[in-house]
Amino acid sequence: MKYLLGFLIGFVVSDGVVTQVLIKNGLAQEGNPFLQHIVGDTNFIVLKVAGALLCAFILWDIYKRLPKVALISTSCFVAVYGVIVGWNLSLLLA
Repeated sequence: MKYLLGFLIGFVVSDGVVTQVLIKNGLAQEGNPFLQHIVGDTNFIVLKVAGALLCAFILWDIYKRLPKVALISTSCFVAVYGVIVGWNLSLLLA
């Protein structure tokens, strides 16, 4: 579970960094309407890191009570963010 949470945090932060680079270079735009106005600002990365850590702590708390649910949920989140980061990197490298 610790490794999954580490991957999740890494993917969320990587998504933020790659998104900022893509938007700064005019190669993409933020798909989340709640984050569109702060992309490019330092607060964007701070929000991504804080959100990732908060989610990791919540998932870890769930893991203590319902390990199967937490493992399945975290695995799904890691897979989804892995695809998102892969997609963003493909736009960056294209």
